[in-house]
Amino acid sequence: MYYVYVLFSEKDKQLYTGFTDDLKSRFFAHTNGYVKATQNRRPLKLIYYEAYIKESDARRREKFLKGGNGRSQLKAQLEDVFEELDYKNRFETVKYPVS
Repeated sequence: MYYVYVLFSEKDKQLYTGFTDDLKSRFFAHTNGYVKATQNRRPLKLIYYEAYIKESDARRREKFLKGGNGRSQLKAQLEDVFEELDYKNRFETVKYPVS
């Protein structure tokens, strides 16, 4: 299986979205400072993940969740979790240009 996951930094109240084929090992690496992108943002909480059979599907989903539409979708889906965690960007919405 391949996983797309979202971590929440309790330090800076921001999200980190990633991809892996071993979620348990990858989360261990994040929480123990072995991942450069998150080593200074600990402590971290795993707040969401999705599992995929195909690596290409998981990578596509990770890319989507990191973008504007995906981030908005995630905010709507995890609204209660974000409120509980006091996620600092939970109220910001993505603005689209009017054509």
